[in-house]
Amino acid sequence: MSAHRGNGEGSICQRKSDGRWLAAVSTGYSPEGRQIRKVVSARTRAEAAKKLRDLQHDLDEGLPTPDTRLTVGQLITRWLDEVIRHQVSASAAANYRSVATHHIIPTIGRKKLVELSTSDVDRLLARKIDDGLSVSTTRRIRSVLAQALDQGVRWGAVPRNVATLARAPKQVRREGRTLTPEQARTLLDTLKGHRNEALYALMLSTGLRRGEALGLQWKDYDEEAGVILVRRQLVREDGVLYAKDTKTPKSRRAVNLPAQMIEVLRAHRHRQDQERKTLGQAWQSSGYIFTSTVGTPIDPRNLYREFQGICQKAGLGAWHPHELRHSAASLMLAQGVKIQVVSEVLGHASIRMTADVYGHILAPDRRAAADAMGTTLWGE
Repeated sequence: MSAHRGNGEGSICQRKSDGRWLAAVSTGYSPEGRQIRKVVSARTRAEAAKKLRDLQHDLDEGLPTPDTRLTVGQLITRWLDEVIRHQVSASAAANYRSVATHHIIPTIGRKKLVELSTSDVDRLLARKIDDGLSVSTTRRIRSVLAQALDQGVRWGAVPRNVATLARAPKQVRREGRTLTPEQARTLLDTLKGHRNEALYALMLSTGLRRGEALGLQWKDYDEEAGVILVRRQLVREDGVLYAKDTKTPKSRRAVNLPAQMIEVLRAHRHRQDQERKTLGQAWQSSGYIFTSTVGTPIDPRNLYREFQGICQKAGLGAWHPHELRHSAASLMLAQGVKIQVVSEVLGHASIRMTADVYGHILAPDRRAAADAMGTTLWGE
C-alpha cells in the first residue's frame, strides 16, 4: 500500500513484513550522482506523515537531518573519542567514560538516537536511584548524557536534547562533620612533633584543600607578611603525580596565616633543612613545602591512612583530611568571621556556595540581627 505525492514532497508506504509505515524524502545527491533518501518509520500513517513533514521542514530551513540508524551508544562513544578527551583533563575524561560505560550505554546504548525520549531518560535516572546509587552520582549520569546529546545536536544527529528536559533527582545537602574547638585543640596537641604537623595544622587553620596544601611551594610563602599564595594543586592522573592550576580564578587566592601557624611553619622549615643536610645528595629538591622523607612531593592519596592514625591516637575516632576544611569554615563562622571573608579564604566560586553549606551556623547572627532591629525600632 502506498500514497503517491508530488516530486520533492516525499512518499509514504506501508511495509508488508511488519505493517510499519515508512516515510522517505530525497535529501540530495551523492558525488556519484546517486539520489540520497532519508527514511523514517512509524507505527501509524499519521505518525509517519508528521515525521515526513518534520524532515521536509528541516530541509527547507537548511538544517541537517538526523541519522535514523545512529544509536545512543554510538553517539556517546564518538563524543568521548573525538571531543571530550581534547577538552578536559585525562582524569575528567576517564570519569566521563566510566559513567557512560557503566551506567548509560548498558541501559539505553542500543536505542536509536532519534527515538530517545525524555521518558526514557527519566526511567534511566529512576532505575539508578532504585539500584541504590547516590543522588550526586545519578545527577552526574544525567549531566554526561546531556552533554553527549548536546554535541549530537551540534552534529545534526538529533533534533533536540531530551536529557535537559528530564528532571534531575533532588539533591539533599547534608551537613558535613566539623571538629569542635576542643577537638581541634586536641588534634593540634597530638600533632606536636609529628613530621607533618604543619601540613594538617595549615589545613585546619585555613581550610585549604588537600591538593592545594600539597601543591604549595616555598616561593608561594611570604613569612614576613604571613601570607600563603594558593595557585596550584597537586593531583594524580593516569598514575602520574603533578601540579596543575587550581580550577577557578576564585581558587587562586592569598590566605593570611595565624601568628601561631607562622611559628609552626618556621619549625617545619628547620626540620626540612635538617633532613636535606642529613641525606645530602640523596635529597631530591622539589621546592615543595610539604615533601616525603627524600624531598619529593607527597601523593594526596597517602594522607588518608596517616591522618586516620593521628585521629585515633588523639581519641577522636575516624576522620577524613577533607573534614579539616569543613571544620575550618565552621569554626571561622562560629567566631563571627563574615561569610564573605570565609568564602574568599576557602576559594569558593561564590558566597552562595558558602551559604548553602554553612548557612546553619549563621543562625545566632540572624537572631542577633532581629534583636538589634527590635531594639532600634521599638526600644528595649
